[in-house]
Amino acid sequence: MISEADLSQRIIERLNSLTKPVGSLGRLEELALRIGLIQGTEQPVCERKAMYVFCADHGVTAQGVSAYPQEVTKQMVLNFLRGGAAINVLCRHEGITPVIVDCGVRGEPVAGIRNCRLGEGTRDFTQEPAMSRLQAEQCLSYGRKLAEEAAGSYDIVGTGEMGIGNTTAAAAILAVFSGADAEQCVGPGAGLDSAGVRRKAEVVRQALQLHRPKPEDPVGVLAAVGGFEIGIMSGFILAAARLRLPVVIDGFICGAAALLASRLSPDGLSTSIFAHRSAEPGHDLMLELVGARPLLDLRMRLGEGTGAALGIHIIEAAVRLYREMATFASAGVSTHLPPTTASTSKLPPESAR
Repeated sequence: MISEADLSQRIIERLNSLTKPVGSLGRLEELALRIGLIQGTEQPVCERKAMYVFCADHGVTAQGVSAYPQEVTKQMVLNFLRGGAAINVLCRHEGITPVIVDCGVRGEPVAGIRNCRLGEGTRDFTQEPAMSRLQAEQCLSYGRKLAEEAAGSYDIVGTGEMGIGNTTAAAAILAVFSGADAEQCVGPGAGLDSAGVRRKAEVVRQALQLHRPKPEDPVGVLAAVGGFEIGIMSGFILAAARLRLPVVIDGFICGAAALLASRLSPDGLSTSIFAHRSAEPGHDLMLELVGARPLLDLRMRLGEGTGAALGIHIIEAAVRLYREMATFASAGVSTHLPPTTASTSKLPPESAR
């Protein structure tokens, strides 16, 4: 079996032999190398693509932390099934299969989506833990099973989410692992005004004071202030790393799941690629904590996996360039550079995600 160092060298040699100046495709070359190393092959592929959209409700919405009422979660799930949401448009455009996962949406289960329900939403974590520790562990188990299924069907997957109130849960998770004040971690979410953002910060402070979750106990953090969709997504990301499945991470809420995964396992993000920098204020701190350099910064904050869908498009383009471009030799194009004079560098640690 070829070593990673030898595989890396072979991929770099092909990148440098293509009909272009060495390194001229910038991060696209890094991405082609990264996907090849994740998949363990000189011929990486990104043809079979899926977007997993994890959906759940949050009891903390009772505290007025969202500009939208809780019932919007289920309404948007139905919109996903009808194909009318932004993520549906992008998935159709990019040839990505949407997989809608009910992690705990309030109301009767909806036919046509993956049922991973752990209840009808979490509890209000300003009054009690969001979920039991057993439910937190079940979240991770459900996520692992979904990733195992995905690894047998797809070359690359993205993560998205839907859940009114989930930016509050994500901000609380960020506050625990960063040690930052809640004010640095919260943002407008789906459209809060400045007074609403201040109220959300106070809700997060109240929850952290009540539960005092310990960063060295990630499962306990999830149980205290997390969300069902965040926990299942975290298990999904962890298993994707073990299965060598490239997984493209969307914005702030998906970032919270990735942050949790990074604390559950030091290799938990080894196959994760961060799609974009969210306009949500706490996302910069979150990206810094996981050492990620996102591909895009479009000031997006919609969620659903919209940024991840665009990220998959870029990654697929990088892989196609690597696989389909002619080499100088095959195209009969002259080059004055000996093949050993320059090379594409292996990804540095800070851009490995």
